[in-house]
Amino acid sequence: MLRQLAAAPVAAAFRVVEAPFRWAQSAFGMRPMPWLFLAPNLLIFGVFTFLPLIINFYYAFTGGVQLYPSERPFTGLDNLATLFDCTNHFNPSTCRKDLFWRAIWNTAQFSVLQVTLMVAFSLVTALVLNRKVIGRGFWRGVFFYPVLLSPVVVALVWKWVLQREGVLNALLAGAGASPVGWLTDAGWAFFWVVFVSIWAHMGFYTLILLAGLQAIPRDLYEAAEMDSASPWRRFSRITLPLLMPNLIVVLVLGLIRAVQVFDEVFVLTGGGPGSATMFIVQFIYQTGFAESIRLYGLAAAASLVLALTLLVLTFAQLRLTRRSLDNRATSRDV
Repeated sequence: MLRQLAAAPVAAAFRVVEAPFRWAQSAFGMRPMPWLFLAPNLLIFGVFTFLPLIINFYYAFTGGVQLYPSERPFTGLDNLATLFDCTNHFNPSTCRKDLFWRAIWNTAQFSVLQVTLMVAFSLVTALVLNRKVIGRGFWRGVFFYPVLLSPVVVALVWKWVLQREGVLNALLAGAGASPVGWLTDAGWAFFWVVFVSIWAHMGFYTLILLAGLQAIPRDLYEAAEMDSASPWRRFSRITLPLLMPNLIVVLVLGLIRAVQVFDEVFVLTGGGPGSATMFIVQFIYQTGFAESIRLYGLAAAASLVLALTLLVLTFAQLRLTRRSLDNRATSRDV
């Protein structure tokens, strides 16, 4: 009896919600009903994703410091021309917006180093965790735990460790060594930015590769062992080819995340010292929101450059990987 009384308000609420759907079904039929259910999500995506993209695209071709689109004059490609106004694009000091090109080259260097090292470490870690080791479940949790932390929390923890009076320098002082400016020296700051980023995100990519390793049939390894294949031959002929789809996913996702890096670096170094750790997303944020004169059009144009770069790199990487797989398959057939 009590259960029926408790369920009565819930049933009444569902009947109220059900009424407009019954009316829509009788008025328009079953064909448009899926769109009716998708409408709330489409509305959210439209307001918070597609509409900002359209506004950003519009801002990239307008000038001035006004915020409202109706108050911004159309300038065409002036913002893009300002960003690419360089005597030598490989020398940022010859560019009109030298900070933009320093951010570009810092981002390129960071992406190559971070993605290469993270894929290598993730692959090695996944291979180890796929074996029968003591406490395998515990170690899997240890490697994945940093992924659950907020990037700001990760940066704050490592900043506490690496700052001038931090834990690492305290250990060095206890050993009789002089403290090191881990975050104030350009070389060390860039190294620690790469290290912290790998530490924070490696567990996610390790999990993807581990899932790929566990999907490889054990029969293939048993047959290779019966043929006296060496461990390296089993890895190069069985593991690596069958793991290639997962590696492609890891490479693409890692590259996209590396190019868009912002949170950890902004909290850890603030882009310094100087512009040593200034990356493209921080340049966009600083140009459009942090400076006293907010150049929304220039920031929007830089974001278009970033988006185009991501598309080009992603398609190029997929094409090269697909070509390598086709060449491997052809060589096997031969």
